[in-house]
Amino acid sequence: MTRMILRRLLVSVLVLFVVSLLVFAATLLLPGDPARAILGQQATPERVAALTQQLGLDRPVWERYLGWLGGVLTGDLGYSAATQGPVTELLGGRIAASGVLLVLTAVVATPVALALGAWAAVRRGTRTDSALSGSSLVLAALPEFVIGVLLVVLFATSVLQVLPSVTIARPGEPVWSRPEQLVLPVLTLALVVIPYVVRMTRATLSETFDTGFVEMARLKGLPERTVLLRHAVPHTIGPVAQVVALQLAWLAGGVVVVEFLFRYPGIGQALIDAVNNRDVQVVQAISMLIAAFYVVVNLAADVAGILADPRIRTSGGTR
Repeated sequence: MTRMILRRLLVSVLVLFVVSLLVFAATLLLPGDPARAILGQQATPERVAALTQQLGLDRPVWERYLGWLGGVLTGDLGYSAATQGPVTELLGGRIAASGVLLVLTAVVATPVALALGAWAAVRRGTRTDSALSGSSLVLAALPEFVIGVLLVVLFATSVLQVLPSVTIARPGEPVWSRPEQLVLPVLTLALVVIPYVVRMTRATLSETFDTGFVEMARLKGLPERTVLLRHAVPHTIGPVAQVVALQLAWLAGGVVVVEFLFRYPGIGQALIDAVNNRDVQVVQAISMLIAAFYVVVNLAADVAGILADPRIRTSGGTR
């Protein structure tokens, strides 16, 4: 078990290294000259040359990459070319705002999806199962911006008009100071995540219900609740945890679209602004943050699946 966990950790580190190469290479391919984009109408040849030297853009690519990677490893994300301030200061509040959005979505979506998936598995073949499966299939087919627009139409414009359609917090004001502005973004992300977890939970539990050890537990006369919690659930934690992790990790990237839609002051909006302003350091920092979040969540899911799998625990105990 320890070797499996260490192997997953090593793979995660390797993935982050490859991602860092891809992120750095992708920012090099962005069109335009960063120095000219920053200076705008004041972009004389002398000023462009001076700013290019100041930003280190005249150094070899490999030297710039190693310097940037060393800064990432030490927590120094560089300076924003647009604001001339540290990237960490620029992103600090935005990371907190996006973190609130992601945590609330996970808290809402995960238990709801697991409960609905388990209910559908227990009631498989009934109208309840068909209704849940059909609804989850329809929601899974809708992109997040479509769900967001539908929720805005329903709750913020034409029908009920009970929630703000965009973020109403003033600059510098914490997003959680106005809870009503969080409802639609959280609901949008939750409705995107829930269908996949519901379908995976139902499929995994249904397959487990047909196994021999579950049938044996039922033949012993154990209550269905005991069969579900003690015999079926432990064997489904691994696959379900993987899907939950993939969906929660997706939130780090999908939040970009949702934040843009609701004008939410998080890392998604910051990434869009940075790309428009050709702010390479900010683009690199946000891309690595999203990749790191994705890898860490998947690593946690792998470890949880390994620790929860009774077959691995049993084999480890017999060695």
